[in-house]
Amino acid sequence: MKRTWWKEAVVYQVYWRSFYDSSGDGVGDLRGVIEKLDYIEKLGVNVVWLNPFYESPDRDNGYDISDYYSVMEKAGTMEDFEELLDEAHKRGLKVILDLVVNHTSDQHEWFLESKSSIDNPKRDWYIWRDPVNGSEPNNWRSYFTPSTWEYDVGTGQYYFHSFAVEQPDLNWENEEVREAIYDMMRFWLDKGIDGFRMDVINLLAKIDGFPNAENPEYTDYLANNPGIHDYLKEMNEKVLRHYDILTVGEIPFVTPEEGLKYVAEDRNELKTLFHFEVADDMPSWDMVRYKEIQEKWHKAFYGKGWNSQFLNNHDHTRQVSRYGNDNRYRKESSKLLATMIHTLPGIPYVFQGEEIGMTGVRFDTIEDYNDIAMKNKYREEVEKGRNPVEVFESLLPLSRDNSRTPIQWDETEQAGFTEGEPWINVNPNYKMINVKRELSEEDSIFSYYKDLIALRKEHPVMIYGDYTDLSKGQEKLYVYTRQFEGTRWLIILNCSDDHTIFDIDVTIDESNERLILANYNDVSDKDVLKNTSLRPHEARIYEIAL
Repeated sequence: MKRTWWKEAVVYQVYWRSFYDSSGDGVGDLRGVIEKLDYIEKLGVNVVWLNPFYESPDRDNGYDISDYYSVMEKAGTMEDFEELLDEAHKRGLKVILDLVVNHTSDQHEWFLESKSSIDNPKRDWYIWRDPVNGSEPNNWRSYFTPSTWEYDVGTGQYYFHSFAVEQPDLNWENEEVREAIYDMMRFWLDKGIDGFRMDVINLLAKIDGFPNAENPEYTDYLANNPGIHDYLKEMNEKVLRHYDILTVGEIPFVTPEEGLKYVAEDRNELKTLFHFEVADDMPSWDMVRYKEIQEKWHKAFYGKGWNSQFLNNHDHTRQVSRYGNDNRYRKESSKLLATMIHTLPGIPYVFQGEEIGMTGVRFDTIEDYNDIAMKNKYREEVEKGRNPVEVFESLLPLSRDNSRTPIQWDETEQAGFTEGEPWINVNPNYKMINVKRELSEEDSIFSYYKDLIALRKEHPVMIYGDYTDLSKGQEKLYVYTRQFEGTRWLIILNCSDDHTIFDIDVTIDESNERLILANYNDVSDKDVLKNTSLRPHEARIYEIAL
């Protein structure tokens, strides 16, 4: 198996607008990231992923880009970014940027030209269609709105948008569009960035003819369409292969077999991917289902391509609230989930604040939320006649704002995030959960993350090891091994609020087992493993003799 730096990476995601505000305007910024690079370095990660900071009207928190070559005023300046990149590299941190090329902002000069007339040279840079029977060209639904089509009165046609109406999709069939994107990618790579996280990259190709969908509510027809691999092979040939970088594709609606087409080492497309069989398709914790997902992805990928491991990010509710216990066992379950993500096959991603056990949030009214997807869905459902309170409650658990509240640095006003009024309210629990407190405690969640990440740097078995699930069908215990070059690790997780007997049939010479790490600090090598009672959300890692 070929070893590379990016396979051995641990990525820390910085949602900069909620990270640290250096200017006092209530919005995090690139200088704020610079000021906190020592904190990121202290954690031990080696790659930083920055969410979009390009010029944008900010309708979708930067994912509606109006100029790929500029930095939005809220974030700072190009000089700030260049300093950030330089300071990160001085600390041994690599930096990857979001690549958002399925769509632009409707304020991008390309779209303004395209929209200006049917005869404009850039008309075909976007997807335009005539009305069908006086209405939308088909019945497709976008991620954020009831239709993928928006009517333009000026030219009498509809344009296509997979997301908000302010985010028109680019027409990747147009070679000029592709070349313009490749030029932009080279611009940032030549500045010295270390790769891209590619936003919904599998949506670039559209179904020929745009036929009606049998079930328009399930939007899988937006993804993985014929032509997508041609685009990515061309992108690799013209741009990516010329740089030693990490590329990770955000790829929804994908099976392991289809996913491997994007990242197989012999196909020359991407290095790795995010799939969403967990984060999108498993609303609450389902131990049996989660293990089945891990099993099939490992079988499809091992020795052929590379996966990613994550449970939360800027689009998904914080993991300890969604998949753990953010009350009585917040500390223990935060550590357990970290143990799992960092010992399963694939690159682990740490979303800012996860390392201190930050939780989801509950605001009082829909007006307190900023998430455009949540707000659009709320409006749509209320307009159907549903009870507003009922709609509001139904949207709370998976609102993207659960993960977007500011980092809780200390117990001072606004959690030390800003001296101004924050762009989104701080989670009220910041006095109990904050970085200052975590750094002062020896047995903190932060210190546990540091230990896990340090272990990964020392032990290739965590990265390259084969994976075997020993606990299939178990609803509380997750027990598996990783094995590589004469080393075997046993990972034991009690994913429940209950005391659970360890009764898995594992052949262990207890005289040769060595405790590597545990999330309860009173565990030792002398503890007999067989038939022991594991405490709620208890996690242990052992090295065991082959």
